[in-house]
Parts: sequence; C-alpha cells; structure tokens
Amino acid sequence: MPPAPPPEEPEDESWLTTYADAITLLMAFFVMLLNFSKIDIPMFNEVAAGIKNEIGMGGKDSNPITVLKKAFEDVISEMQADQVVDVQTDKDGNITIELASAAFYKSGSAEFRAQAIPVLEKIGQLLNAPRFKAYEIEIAGHTDDDPIHTAMYPSNWELSTGRATSIVRFFITLGMDFRRFKAAGYADTRPKSPNRDKEGNPIVENQLENRRIVLTATPMSLQDRAMIFGNAAYGLAEQKIGIEEEKNAPPPDETGPDPRTMTGLPKKE
Repeated sequence: MPPAPPPEEPEDESWLTTYADAITLLMAFFVMLLNFSKIDIPMFNEVAAGIKNEIGMGGKDSNPITVLKKAFEDVISEMQADQVVDVQTDKDGNITIELASAAFYKSGSAEFRAQAIPVLEKIGQLLNAPRFKAYEIEIAGHTDDDPIHTAMYPSNWELSTGRATSIVRFFITLGMDFRRFKAAGYADTRPKSPNRDKEGNPIVENQLENRRIVLTATPMSLQDRAMIFGNAAYGLAEQKIGIEEEKNAPPPDETGPDPRTMTGLPKKE
C-alpha cells in the first residue's frame, strides 16, 4: 500500500501585510495629489523633502525653498550687501528678502540709489532663473511714522506703495513675467519695533529698521502655473535645466557695490 501523501503546507501569506501597507501609502499619495492645489505648497515641499531624506533619496538640495534661500544668501554675500539685505523664512515657510529702504532709495522718493541697482539686478536675475520661475513675488513697502507731504507723495501710503511698485517695474525690465508680481504699501501700519518711546519721542534706530521693503517669494499653485505657463507641471524640467546650468556656470563675479556705500543710511526716507 503506497504511503499517504504528506499534508499540504499552508500558503505563506505574510506578504499581504507589506502589500496592504504599500496600497495604503499609494492611496494617501494620490489623495495628496488630488488636493495639491488646496494645500500649503511650502509645507508640502518640507514634507516631501523629509520623505526623501527618510528613504535615502534626499540631499542638501532636496527642498526647493531651502535651495532658493541658500541661493539668495550666496548672492547677497557675493554682493557684500548682507548688512542692508536680510534673507529669512517666514512662518508659512516662504522666503522673505528685506531691503533697508534708506540704502536703496533716495530720501523721500521711490528713486533708486545708484549703488542699489546692481543688488536688485542680481536678485531679479536669480528669481528669473529657470528653476525659480514658478514662484510668485509679493513686494511690500513699509515706512516709519514720520509724515511726508510732497506733491508726489502726500502721505506715507503713496511713498510705501511707490517704492514697492518701482521694484516691480524694475524687475519687469529684466524680462520677468509681470503676472508673477503683487505690490502693496503699508505705510507705518506694520512696524517691526515701536517708532516712539512712551513720551512720544522718536526712536531713531527703530524708525530706521521700520523703513523697509519686503519681498516674499511663494511657490505658485498648480492653477496659477497652468494659467501663466499653460502647463500645471511647469518648473520640473526647467528646474533640472537650471541645476545643470549652475553646475557648469563659471565662478561668480565677486565684485559688487562697496558695502560702505550700502550702509551709509540717512535717517529720513
């Protein structure tokens, strides 16, 4: 009598756990894509960079916001203008570039000082680089609380707005798309520090700090990219091209405006 066949071993289904995890992750990924236009894009970039780092695909240039911030810092340092230009990241994760008004504008006007133009050109050229064209730029002017009364600028509202729009117009002359810009003037409504002490006396250092222009660079939503560039995915191929151009570019020109001329800040705007 032939021996009985051995009992069948149960099928190993341990792979189902890994498969279920992968399906769940894919579902979450596609839900994020579906709602991409409604989420905070800077925060999305932060999360994406973190995911890349966790799975070993990240690098120091994996976050576009970090890349842009570092590029601005390098440009400002090369131009020796770091005493009058401050590059930061705001609470929403966007890049802010703060310009000291007294270093960039003639007193009481929106006309640029000669030594400020090379710095503005460098900033504009960087924002117009292929890898950064999918950023919109808001330019906001701020003043101190000293009133101004001239034919062109009846109040600080006109002065702050005029200074913001002068930068917009300047950037447009560099070939930047005008649809990327917003300009605003806040006069003295948003001081960084109190303009006056308790007795009402002006605090000169604080007034100087409050007179400023703030450029905020924010990644465009998919809808804005599609509206402006005709392609919601704009910026991916261009960013790769821009990275290669930077790798092959000659060393930057170290010359720039004399920092002593950029920091001789007069009191009044």
